[in-house]
Amino acid sequence: MPGAAPDPTPPAPRLRARGLRRLEVGPIDLDLAAGDCLAVTGPSGAGKSVLLRMLADLDPHEGQAWLDGQACSAMPAPVWRRQVCYVAADSGWWLPQVGPHFTAGTDLATLLPRAGIAAEAAGWPVARLSTGERQRLALLRALRPGVRVLLLDEPTSGLDADNVARIEALLRQQLAQGLALLMVTHDAAQAARLATHHLALRGGRPVPAP
Repeated sequence: MPGAAPDPTPPAPRLRARGLRRLEVGPIDLDLAAGDCLAVTGPSGAGKSVLLRMLADLDPHEGQAWLDGQACSAMPAPVWRRQVCYVAADSGWWLPQVGPHFTAGTDLATLLPRAGIAAEAAGWPVARLSTGERQRLALLRALRPGVRVLLLDEPTSGLDADNVARIEALLRQQLAQGLALLMVTHDAAQAARLATHHLALRGGRPVPAP
């Protein structure tokens, strides 16, 4: 229409990657908008975890990634990792008690039961936790203020159906609030339930999704 203002420039993707490559994995390109969930699938050894670690800037690699248009290479690594948070399949715990692993002011009495964990677990020693409790707590620990992209490696493997449903409900809420999620999963049904996009890897290379 004559005199109409031009369309505004579309926002940059929440997470963009171009030419990511490490060892035999890549090159891989991807774009992920706020509220999107990308399911990464493929056989063991396909490079899924390597991809997550490249995006988290945890290992040396080729290529570049951007967060809301800001290049990873232009940020100090701790600043990037506070916003692009990686949760490994085997979580790390560096203090003896559960509570101090969470950001000060976190309402653990409300948060923990949402993942099927007793509120009093905030005061437990980490050694008391089962494998499944550690797995769920590691995810809850990552949901801190300032995280814009969550990189999850098999977040519900080994959990029973009730706890899988709890974690998926929690992730849907985070997506609705604008978090971008990249999730490695071997569960095709879970990918179908949560993902807005799919990336299949085989032999370190993207292949057509099944």
